[in-house]
Amino acid sequence: MSSSNAYHSRSQITEFPAPVARYSWKLLRAGPLLLDGGSMFGVVPKVVWSRSVACDEQNRIRVGHNCLLLERRPDDFNLAEITEDTGPHRVLIEAGSGNKSDAKMRAIFGLTDDWVGTEIERLGVSCDDIDDVVVSHLHFDHAGGVVRRALDGEKPDSVPQGGDPKTTGVKLTFPNATIFVQRREWNDALLNRSVMTRTYFPENLEPIRDRVKLLDTPGPFPDGYLPGKNETPKARLHERSTEILPGISVFRVPGHTWGQQAISFRDEGGCTVVFTPDVMPTVHHVGAAYNLAYDVEPYISSVTRRWFLEEAMKGDWLLVLDHEPGNPCCRVKPDGKGWYRLEADEPRDGK
Repeated sequence: MSSSNAYHSRSQITEFPAPVARYSWKLLRAGPLLLDGGSMFGVVPKVVWSRSVACDEQNRIRVGHNCLLLERRPDDFNLAEITEDTGPHRVLIEAGSGNKSDAKMRAIFGLTDDWVGTEIERLGVSCDDIDDVVVSHLHFDHAGGVVRRALDGEKPDSVPQGGDPKTTGVKLTFPNATIFVQRREWNDALLNRSVMTRTYFPENLEPIRDRVKLLDTPGPFPDGYLPGKNETPKARLHERSTEILPGISVFRVPGHTWGQQAISFRDEGGCTVVFTPDVMPTVHHVGAAYNLAYDVEPYISSVTRRWFLEEAMKGDWLLVLDHEPGNPCCRVKPDGKGWYRLEADEPRDGK
């Protein structure tokens, strides 16, 4: 169904159609991240958010880089074109900040030597064996890990403009992977359309140009339409989702960026798992007003969060929150006051 036709059918919220494949998965803790507390909670006063979240002397709160490693054997896809067992098909969701930040950036954001590459290798998997990468959006703390610092003696795949190949050269972290991102997100990243001066880094984008598969998933509302505060999309979720791989779909959750996407898949137990990006980065962002100062459209973030939580509750999704430093696995329940609460589920750390 085309995106234009999808908006003309009024229907109740429904769950995803049954996917072809199911995946085993592990949560990767790709290192800590320190972000300004005020920026992370927007218009919510510090006297309110600080009751739940501690900050340091620089007003920074500790969050995480959460990523997922999915695995499925080719013979389980039940696809006619697969005729031999070539080993597990591995999909990485989200890539974190990576390992190439300079000393100043590491100090500002509290970055350590732990990154998505070390987490993958800790599981006994080579980064060369990752077949596909899906990023929610292209801010440095979500897509920085798609390229890595070149090691001594390695020939860089790319060198930032004006940089020294010996110190600033980078390599593709996942040289055999296709990277899935929304076309709108890619275009905004190239033009640095953001409320932040530096979050879309050319050194993360230029090396992957030939690896990116651009998606044209329709948004929850027609382009140019301003929804009401409590309005929900008229199109069914599966009508505005894109299946990018067997059993893995994405759908847009705008507000933080215009092209931000959530990622959905079915696990081996039949549970619908949805990787939740910065529409709700931690368990403390479930409230209607809990937008980020980093959001390009805070109002749209609030609208998106409402329908997203409603979908998650009705579909009994297992959410995995992208920046939650504690247990990011949760389900959505009614709070008895006309809104929603998050209920912790079994953590799925790959340790």
